[in-house]
Amino acid sequence: YGPRDVWGFNPETQLFASRGYATLQVNYRGSGGYGKAFYLAGNKQIGRKMLNDLEDGVAYVKSLGMIDDSKTAIYGGSYGGLATLGSLVKTPDLYTCGVDYVGVSNLFTFFKSFPPYWKPYLKQVYAQWYDETSQTDIEIMKQVSPALNVDKITKPLFVVQGANDPRVNINESDQVVENLRKRGFDVPYMVKYN
Repeated sequence: YGPRDVWGFNPETQLFASRGYATLQVNYRGSGGYGKAFYLAGNKQIGRKMLNDLEDGVAYVKSLGMIDDSKTAIYGGSYGGLATLGSLVKTPDLYTCGVDYVGVSNLFTFFKSFPPYWKPYLKQVYAQWYDETSQTDIEIMKQVSPALNVDKITKPLFVVQGANDPRVNINESDQVVENLRKRGFDVPYMVKYN
């Protein structure tokens, strides 16, 4: 919520471009800088309509004939990692592969891992993400938590995680990797130690 991609130098985009990859960075609903209505349109849409915005972006670029359908990957970090994992669950045939960089994978364990200094923000988290005390939201959280739905992932996935990440605990990546490996899925997993 709030951050947005803007035109200008981006080291990750430049890295991809230097290797021959085109990049599309979507400002999905909930991104900042487009007014209050656009920002609030992201409430309770994590893993849902926010993923639709990514799909619409890919469809638009495809309609321009600018990309090769057989070489479309998805990459993201933190929430973008959740979007990567969620997209591989929701639309397994849209992408050729994915890279999850310190991504949230299970909303239940993610909420439980909040450090004490995040507690004052719980009301905002419940409004924007989901409320873990609401039965309706709990059902949605089960559906949009990729670690609980890895059986739908069919494409290659590379997972990168910081061992001591203070925001997205290593347990988030461990769950995805362990659940996929139990299915016999080969998942390259890189953990960075400081």
